[in-house]
Amino acid sequence: MEDSILLSTKSVLNLDVDYNAFDLDILTYLNMALSTVQQLGAITDAVIVGDSTATWSSLGLPHEQLSLVKTYVILKTRLLFDPPTASFVLEAFSKQISELEWRLNVNRELEVNV
Repeated sequence: MEDSILLSTKSVLNLDVDYNAFDLDILTYLNMALSTVQQLGAITDAVIVGDSTATWSSLGLPHEQLSLVKTYVILKTRLLFDPPTASFVLEAFSKQISELEWRLNVNRELEVNV
């Protein structure tokens, strides 16, 4: 997967990486999701993605934690940018997001208690 936060998200959204008509929308949703990740304690510093130069590796997270954060941010962005029309798909996305929030919170609590 692409290391650029913006480009990898665009790829999951089935948008060509060179097509930038929706970049502002995607960046807004990405930053909102990353803000939530920070509030959950998965990352310590505020991260603001302004263009395609911001990378997942710059978050400095262990592989397991990074995988959770990537999935959460991309899924949350996808849900906001292009919500599914079928209610069962929307519910499945929402449940997955809730589970990822729980997992990120549990990981933070485990780190604090070590």
